[in-house]
Amino acid sequence: MPLVGSLVILLLVVGLPARPAAHDVPASVVVQVFARPEGRTLRVILRTPLVSMRDFTFPSKDGTLLDLTRIDTMLADAVRTWIVPGLTIYEDDRALGSPTLVATRISLPSDAAFVSYGTAEPHLSAPRLAADTVLPITAAMLDVMLDYPIASDRARFSIDPRFGRFGIRVVTTLRFLLPGEAERAFQFTGEPGLVRLDPRWHQAAWRFVQSGFAHILDGIDHLLFLFCLVLPLRRFWQLFGVVTAFTAAHSITLFCAAFGLAPSALWFPPLVETLIAVSILYMAIENVVGVAHRSRGEGGFQHRWIVAFGFGLVHGFGFSFALRDTLQFAGSHLVTSLVSFNVGVELGQLLVLAILIPLLSLVFRFVVGERIGVIIASALVAHTAWHWMMERGATLGEYDWSIGGASGVATLLRWLMAGVGIAGVAWLVSVLRKRQIHR
Repeated sequence: MPLVGSLVILLLVVGLPARPAAHDVPASVVVQVFARPEGRTLRVILRTPLVSMRDFTFPSKDGTLLDLTRIDTMLADAVRTWIVPGLTIYEDDRALGSPTLVATRISLPSDAAFVSYGTAEPHLSAPRLAADTVLPITAAMLDVMLDYPIASDRARFSIDPRFGRFGIRVVTTLRFLLPGEAERAFQFTGEPGLVRLDPRWHQAAWRFVQSGFAHILDGIDHLLFLFCLVLPLRRFWQLFGVVTAFTAAHSITLFCAAFGLAPSALWFPPLVETLIAVSILYMAIENVVGVAHRSRGEGGFQHRWIVAFGFGLVHGFGFSFALRDTLQFAGSHLVTSLVSFNVGVELGQLLVLAILIPLLSLVFRFVVGERIGVIIASALVAHTAWHWMMERGATLGEYDWSIGGASGVATLLRWLMAGVGIAGVAWLVSVLRKRQIHR
């Protein structure tokens, strides 16, 4: 009997009509925001897809088309439920009070009013869409105007947008307009946390130190290169030389890229990623060859600092790609932010080395001999780097290799001249070092 009862319940569950599902979570949502302080008011104008308000059942004509005659009464509740709690604004680190809802309206997806603040503001007070407008609920846009009370339009403002629940992937574009100054544009994905729209130098510095530190710890390819770089080295001055060379090199290209001196062609980022994989593969192979030379009484790693410098130039471009999306948070402190990002990268490298060097010493002392250990570890890294190189090389081959006209040629020539100069300096330092050793 229990079995029969279970079967009956199962048949009832399967046979009953399905309950209407809740609104699906939108796959991609773009939120457009303008913020402008003026006098004692900070005006915020915002546009988001109507379907991002998922717990509201908006009136429809046939279950698909929006009923514009009954929608206005629901918009205020939707704004207070979804938008106002997800937008916290600070004036000099003091959270602003609740805003005044000035206006709401429904717009067509083709509406271009949010091209600028000057067109978006009057759009909120323009005549509403005609009641017979054919507009699917999934295509409707919700436009909102909010006024926040502030003490002064010359204060320093910050924003904490929490729009991540609007969709699976949420991109927010924010344009901030201070009186008498140029518009500042921001774009971030998900929930970036507190964004300072006009940071002080120490605030920008701390943010970029954190960013650089996190990037080096998250960058497995950079960490593998660093691992191969120091794997066979035990003396302090050897480690100091190669790490200093790598640091100096990636700092050069990081700064050059930040100031727009790097190639802007579409093939350049995949080229750099491929060369980073090549650098890891080369260092792993050199470790094996260098160990073989040392076992025969030959020098295997005397010029490693030159190799570290050369590949460090490539890795600097890789760092610049990670920095590109965060430079918008630097405010007017570009150089400070670049230096701080570099400091964060170096702190991350030092942390890795502080853990890696003693750990390698213990492994080579108690687990496996240094010579065999270096060969095994390098072979494993080489295997991974080989697959990366092939995958990234295949991606690189799909790009158009045009250099972008006269400006591209000029950029390429500048980097070729810089490469020749750097190679000349490295050769001169190597010669002087050899003479010093012979003396």
